[in-house]
Amino acid sequence: MAVSTASSTSPASTATAQSSPLVMRIIAACALAHLINDLIQSVLPSIYPLLKANYGLTFAQVGMITLTFQITASLLQPWVGFYTDRKPMPNLLPLGTLCTLVGIVMLAYVASFPMILLAAALVGIGSSTFHPETSRIARLASGGRFGLAQSTFQVGGNAGSAFGPLLAAAIIIPFGQGNVVWFGLFAVCAVLVTYGLSRWYKEHLNLFKAKQGQRATHGLSRQRVIGALVVLGLLVFSKYFYMSSFTSYFTFYLIEKFDLSVASSQLHLFLFLGAVAAGTFFGGPIGDRIGRKAVIWFSILGVAPFTLLLPYVDLFWTSVLSVIIGFILASAFSAIVVYAQELVPGNVGMIAGIFFGLMFGFGGIGAALLGYLADFKGIEYVYSLCSYLPLFGLLAILLPSTGKR
Repeated sequence: MAVSTASSTSPASTATAQSSPLVMRIIAACALAHLINDLIQSVLPSIYPLLKANYGLTFAQVGMITLTFQITASLLQPWVGFYTDRKPMPNLLPLGTLCTLVGIVMLAYVASFPMILLAAALVGIGSSTFHPETSRIARLASGGRFGLAQSTFQVGGNAGSAFGPLLAAAIIIPFGQGNVVWFGLFAVCAVLVTYGLSRWYKEHLNLFKAKQGQRATHGLSRQRVIGALVVLGLLVFSKYFYMSSFTSYFTFYLIEKFDLSVASSQLHLFLFLGAVAAGTFFGGPIGDRIGRKAVIWFSILGVAPFTLLLPYVDLFWTSVLSVIIGFILASAFSAIVVYAQELVPGNVGMIAGIFFGLMFGFGGIGAALLGYLADFKGIEYVYSLCSYLPLFGLLAILLPSTGKR
């Protein structure tokens, strides 16, 4: 990864970059596209119990599905961002969404475990182009309110992740796997929205190039910047390793421990993911006001008391704590991305790709490892072990100040 903390720029370019207006309709369109993208992605873990029953899968195989999706989503994202930071490709965004459409339609008709993996991989490839490109467009339209833009964009994805299981419980679980095809209609809508975004991006390439010329103002050395990015990566690891225990296995945990039905467990997952969406929305604007580091501290380390308590409470308090955990834990991601973009200006797409890639990658690896662990130790043991992960938040003390709020 090429990290540059300074670049040359002309006064005219700097003025253009700093005076660009807030364009909320574009940020809202980015959030809508993110909602649809993540709603489609959330169909996959939402139907895990159905796939497990239909194909006789083990927990390890369930984890492999998540790993396949997350790896294809994570490995390509930084390279897509790195390349398009230097050579913009506005049409790449709707083309990636078409890939998602093909993957979700395949998922409705697959007849074997390898084909499930292929469908998951195609959805992941679509995601790998979506996140860095749309995150860049949202930042271009931010008018300098980067936290607001990033959190609004991100909350769209969280809302989609929350509604996905709910729609799956209503449309797919009662009527069978073939009804996944209805989610292809959402993918068609996403293609139309992303096509409109790509046209706006194409018309504002001069603004993008002006922002690429902005210089770093934090005064940190290359070594400190790299060290801070490593710390942020470790914080993302703790956050999304823990989150994968919820997104992939929370329904199984509730079914096994409290004898809930699949539909009831999906409703509890919806509450958790709804809290994640709310936490994401508030995290960005709060970071604009009080600073990114404060939000990161509170989000990662502040959730630890609740995660440590979760494995030992009844169903009511499991529901309450899952909502609290989702809200607090989610508030960090927008702050982490914007903080990293401030550390390495001029590499918006690459940084977004790296951290969205880490999010998917750690989530996928976590899902696979936790699946194997659940097969051997039981699903309740997984939650007891994962409850210690937020203690990684102590690493936030190593983050330097960028001098920005």
